[in-house]
Amino acid sequence: MRDNTTGERPSFVTHLECAATGERHEANRPHGLSRAGKPLYVRYDLPALARALPRSALAERSPDMWRYRELLPVRHATNIVSLGEMTTPLISAPESARASGGRGDLLVKDEGRLPTGSFKARGLCVAVSKAKEFGVSRIAMPTAGNAGAALAAYCSRAGIESIVFCPDDAPETTISEIALQGARVFRVNGNITEIGPIVENGKETAGWFSLSTLKEPYRVEGKKTMGLELAEQLGWDVPDVIFYPTGGGTGLIGMWKAFAEMEAIGWIGAKRPRMVAVQSATCGPIARAFEAGRETAEPVVGGHTNVPGLRVPWTIGDFMILRVLKESNGFAITIEDDEVEPARAEMAARDGVHLCPEGAATFVAYRKALKHGRIRAEDRCVLFNCASGLKYAMPPVTARLDRLKPIDYAKLVSAP
Repeated sequence: MRDNTTGERPSFVTHLECAATGERHEANRPHGLSRAGKPLYVRYDLPALARALPRSALAERSPDMWRYRELLPVRHATNIVSLGEMTTPLISAPESARASGGRGDLLVKDEGRLPTGSFKARGLCVAVSKAKEFGVSRIAMPTAGNAGAALAAYCSRAGIESIVFCPDDAPETTISEIALQGARVFRVNGNITEIGPIVENGKETAGWFSLSTLKEPYRVEGKKTMGLELAEQLGWDVPDVIFYPTGGGTGLIGMWKAFAEMEAIGWIGAKRPRMVAVQSATCGPIARAFEAGRETAEPVVGGHTNVPGLRVPWTIGDFMILRVLKESNGFAITIEDDEVEPARAEMAARDGVHLCPEGAATFVAYRKALKHGRIRAEDRCVLFNCASGLKYAMPPVTARLDRLKPIDYAKLVSAP
């Protein structure tokens, strides 16, 4: 397999841009938020990039995330911190589609195959690589779970100290994974939004750099690769609809950015998917704002959900997510928590696809959108399964056999 990370190439990064005001910021030093207190986008010299990287050149590269390195912000290949970020598969779920009333392709983008078992590896891989390039030695973040595991792994790989703060009710397996991967991890009595100020307030005293969601520019760039991969896997086309589990919304924002950049360099046309933000009915700030026609979201007071990745009562990228939904003619949709585990079991039994709870939430949303006519039955839809289902609780097995007693084999199989 050819190595995508060796050899120095010119960087196409030109500047950083405030997502709210458009103000330019120079790109050669670490940044958090813009001067306006809003997230920053990385901008590239796309005409030069188009001349340097024809789409056909990808055929000569290994099938991993860094095949798109010219569209990523790391300037020097020696600073890439990699754990083997593969291209994740698109898996067809025809029986689940048929049972839901769909006639078009239903595809699952299975991000659970990535290092540390979730799509958080994409954003943290790029962000930690860029932090290494800037000489950062200590990083902190609040996390609902999977982002902390990815941060810990990539920081350990890079020789950077990591400190992670988790809500008390974060999945136990993931908290243990964060510690195993080498981070200092603390349980905190609060949700991820309430924990965020601990990281921000500690920057000066503790000397850490914050990798909180959208509070630095580079996690979006890593998540952007989901859109790049998806278009390439579909023969340089895009699906009709993307259902995305939306907490902080970094991936939804990143994919929309990727589609625009690919059109600008001639890799795809003007067609865009409808982007759908999937949230819980009990913790859905984006869904509430979308239904009310607002451009920003209000925090959900006391917002809670049993789906860990959706347990985000507010995000600083609210206006960016809502902008994407509007520009794509998409929408936000909520699901009930008690629908998630049955949907997870259903897709596993029908199509053999093991979803995490957040991925199962997108399946619930797909069925609900079909039922209410918000998407067409013939639409080609992509569900993002953001983590391995193996990280989460599964049904207990209680059936037993005594090998020393006669076995009624007819009772071991289902009726014909």
